[in-house]
Amino acid sequence: MPQLRDIIHIGVNALFLIPGEVGGSETYLCKTLDAICRRFPEIHMTVFSNMENHSMLSSMLSGYPRIEVSRLNFHATHRYVRILCEQTKLPLKARKAGIHVLWNPGYTAPIFASCPQVLSILDMQYRRHPEDLTPIARIATDLLIKRTQQKVRQFITISRFSKSEIIRFTSIPQDKIHVTPLAVEDVDLNNKTRVELLEPVSKWLEPAVPYLLTVANSYPHKNIHTLVEAFERLENQIPHRLVIVGKPRLGEGRLIESLSKISDPKRVVRIYGLSRPALFSLYRCAALFVFPSLYEGFGLPILEAMISETPVVTTKMASIPEVGNNCVVYVDKPIPEAFVEKILQVLGWDPAYRSTFLVEAKKWAKTFSWEKTAEKTVEILVRTAADNA
Repeated sequence: MPQLRDIIHIGVNALFLIPGEVGGSETYLCKTLDAICRRFPEIHMTVFSNMENHSMLSSMLSGYPRIEVSRLNFHATHRYVRILCEQTKLPLKARKAGIHVLWNPGYTAPIFASCPQVLSILDMQYRRHPEDLTPIARIATDLLIKRTQQKVRQFITISRFSKSEIIRFTSIPQDKIHVTPLAVEDVDLNNKTRVELLEPVSKWLEPAVPYLLTVANSYPHKNIHTLVEAFERLENQIPHRLVIVGKPRLGEGRLIESLSKISDPKRVVRIYGLSRPALFSLYRCAALFVFPSLYEGFGLPILEAMISETPVVTTKMASIPEVGNNCVVYVDKPIPEAFVEKILQVLGWDPAYRSTFLVEAKKWAKTFSWEKTAEKTVEILVRTAADNA
């Protein structure tokens, strides 16, 4: 007798996804989808795509005959066109496809849909750090979340901290909010030399030069300017460069102001648009990963550094202690002086201690699993569909 998940048709609202532009929510959707397909190849699923992501999703899911990618003909780079299509065209497409339950992994969902829905709200950043969004985008996000929370059956988030934030800022009952933590793949980099690992970024970085690494777009809450100010104080104390991987965003002005105080601008390298293998190579070769963020729904770069066997200095803010546990070094306050102190401390570690610390950190990182995330997500979706049967 087939199990319930074998006969349920799941819809996935991927209309929010613009490859390379939506940060951690892209990793969340793609890695969870991939894990669902590998773990449950019998599941029938339709992923609703846009003009920007259709090719990527079709290629990623091409090996699974029960997965269909259905394109809505609009460009998601036009945010308000995307919202309009999500509210009008998507419900019609889902109904025509015979969807039993619709998963919306990108914060918003159709207000009117013929099937039950599950909504992922990864964090409440737009409430805690409204400066990260334009006023219109902030208002639109708030309105959509408020309107859809009455229409959605179950909710998913990615940390206990984010669940507490959703409870704080919405009227969603806590028993309807489920936590499915993110994870990180284990990348085997042991058989490559430093020169080979850094070849993809050789136009920015010489292999022999030691460096500190941070990975974040320049949103205000990412607090990258504070790390730059700490590095400015360290310029004459360490030989390292500072490598910043991330795109310019609304905090760029403050970051540029801090960068202008660096006496040797060549000591700071900015990169974006890297492939996942190239990014993990950067993690692996870094002397230290620094994550100065003030707010995270999860904090995936911390796990990425751990799995790459690179020590982490970070803050105690938001969800970060859930992810870092006792396997990272925390600053007491997210200020330049505190980062200077901890950076020097970690760079001065005895090699034997460093090795032991990194082994334990990697073990901790491996306790997070995309397969677990996939299993919990499917469980929620199947239960939601069954409750409507």
